[in-house]
Amino acid sequence: MLTKNGISLLLFGENDTLIWGMPNAERVNRLAQKLEGEVAGTLWVNLAYVFDPQWMQHIRKNPDMVLAVGGTPVLALLSHDSDASALEVSNIPESLEVIEYEQAPLIHNQGLRKLETPFVRRLTPSTVKDIERLSYFGAYKGVTDLLTKYLWPELALVITRIAARAGITPNMVTGVGAMGCIAATFLFYYGYFWTGMAAGFVFMVFDTVDGKLARCTITSSFWGNVFDHGIDLIHPPFWWVAWALGLGTMGLALPSGQFQLVMIVILGGYVLQRLIEGIFIRAFDQHIHVWRPVDSWFRLITARRNPNMVLLFISMMFNRPDLGILAVAWWTLISLAVHMIQLLQAALIKMRGGKIISWLESEEG
Repeated sequence: MLTKNGISLLLFGENDTLIWGMPNAERVNRLAQKLEGEVAGTLWVNLAYVFDPQWMQHIRKNPDMVLAVGGTPVLALLSHDSDASALEVSNIPESLEVIEYEQAPLIHNQGLRKLETPFVRRLTPSTVKDIERLSYFGAYKGVTDLLTKYLWPELALVITRIAARAGITPNMVTGVGAMGCIAATFLFYYGYFWTGMAAGFVFMVFDTVDGKLARCTITSSFWGNVFDHGIDLIHPPFWWVAWALGLGTMGLALPSGQFQLVMIVILGGYVLQRLIEGIFIRAFDQHIHVWRPVDSWFRLITARRNPNMVLLFISMMFNRPDLGILAVAWWTLISLAVHMIQLLQAALIKMRGGKIISWLESEEG
């Protein structure tokens, strides 16, 4: 089989068991279509098994390598098609390098910011549920905020399964989530803070679901990514401004001078933090949040949308949303200072001839 991007794909065996609502052959074909970079040879895949997409990326970079489970070939990049017949009877030629899954090799997934042994499992009707769970959590970023990481993964998994089986696309999920995002903005503005947080919760969960659905069903696209990340990037300032303006409905409006200062700190701090992250990537070819373990830990709580919503939620527990927005301003200022220090530290190391290497990459080595 020759894919649209010119990759030669050779599928071994048959498997009628559906995974994320599609046959394994379709899933493998979609994975091959998404491969980036030159592939010199033939990708050989055993359809009896399902594996994390990261394995195909890893094999692509390593010609004449075979991924095996218990001595059974699962995935290989072959320079010579004649080796395929040997793999079909589990006879791995000595000319091929073997990577044994049982040895738990660690692979750095730069896109999802984590270091792990990607899953490989035999696909049968009895293993589908467990495989989908592994696939879902395999699509999670290793370094993210505390709510996304700990609070709603299980809820988002259920919604992702339902969406996949119903044929709902990631862009549909993003669209529904966007309506919740807009609704939250107006609800905050009119002082309906609890209702607004409920709408915001729906949006935040769907914001997790759309990305996981795209990765699990291998249906991510350039414009879908722009749609999703564009909303993520633009909406937080509107929430904070709407929240501050809505305080007047409860008789808790901030004095004019304080309101202006709070908005300058929150909005300016948000923009500057994003700029620092971009500068860090451009200067050091690494995300600022994966440089050192402490940087990854700080990503859990840094002043982004979800941690800020935790502060606002706590303030509402005491019926003081005004203190919540003040807390967001202070936390934004503190987080900005931390990121500025991170950038300065990295710059000094580079000036002295050192290298900025992600702790995930160093662990992999």
